[in-house]
Amino acid sequence: MYGTPKKQRIGISFNAPVILGFAAVCVIAQILNIVTGGASNRAVFSVYGASLLDPLTWVRCIGHVFGHAGWDHLFGNLMYILILGPMIEEKYGAKNTAIIILVTAAVTGIVSMIFFPRVMLLGASGVVFAFILIGSITAKEDHKIPVTFILVALLYIGQQVWQGITRQDSISQMSHIIGGITGSVLGFTLKNIHDKK
Repeated sequence: MYGTPKKQRIGISFNAPVILGFAAVCVIAQILNIVTGGASNRAVFSVYGASLLDPLTWVRCIGHVFGHAGWDHLFGNLMYILILGPMIEEKYGAKNTAIIILVTAAVTGIVSMIFFPRVMLLGASGVVFAFILIGSITAKEDHKIPVTFILVALLYIGQQVWQGITRQDSISQMSHIIGGITGSVLGFTLKNIHDKK
């Protein structure tokens, strides 16, 4: 005798806490930037040449990934982060996803502060490029570099190098390139660790 199947309730899944938390902090930072007339971005959510003795200099080396120049800038970055981030967090875990974000922020922040001290860097573009390169590393074979990774690296990083040479705009191609390189290194490192489990 067959029983009536139970109806399954459709619910909402808090599927990627690090990515959702990152997105929430970015939105809060943008609201603070508007409310403070840009003061919060200058104080905490951007990186530029400053005294190494100032504690906020080191906060800004991480905090710059949360600040954005406007809603369009924020939404453009969040679109990619919300598409790629949950896949990365599901594969590598919340802790490793947070490490990817923090390391990418620190590397791009420190490089910008040293080599471009007169430029104010803000935004999550470096994290986006790190996620793009990590997302392209899907091969199951050990010690093999996927062709998709090579193509993505050539297209995205090559495009940023070209734009850096041919354009004079306010977009930091350097942070995109450094973010992509950092993501590549972290991606292959995490893949090797993950595959050995």
